[in-house]
Amino acid sequence: MRTHTISALVEHKPGVLQRISGLFTRRGYNIESITVGESENPELARMTIIVKGDEKVLEQITKQLNKLVDVIKVRDLDPKTTVMRELCLIKVHAPDESSRSEVIQYANIFRGRIVDVSPETLTVEVTGDPEKINALISLLESFGIKELARTGPTAISRGKKTI
Repeated sequence: MRTHTISALVEHKPGVLQRISGLFTRRGYNIESITVGESENPELARMTIIVKGDEKVLEQITKQLNKLVDVIKVRDLDPKTTVMRELCLIKVHAPDESSRSEVIQYANIFRGRIVDVSPETLTVEVTGDPEKINALISLLESFGIKELARTGPTAISRGKKTI
């Protein structure tokens, strides 16, 4: 079983996300992550759906998605030719100068930035592939993560190939 990144171009209108998530529910497939946003055409939205399964599961998901009226195009993105990024906000316990300094250094190493400061916490914003974000989270766990919010990956093909 491997992780698949499915990119779907869909009509940008109410109810589409519900129909797609309902399809996954009816078929018993779990969505690991889903991101949706406007595409280069304001009438269309691009969905990035992360699922785990073998090739048979992927084939079934693709066929079922293509049957939906609101779905324009579906593609399994090849990790070798895909740019994938995620956004994460991490609120870390940092009550003293020493811990603040260390958190700021880790954020800088991972090309993150501090987006909020309070007397007891720092909030780090970081973007990148999921492995990079997981690595930063692992480093910051020793300080005490108070809150964490992740967008889930969004992806697009490299080069001029489009969906």
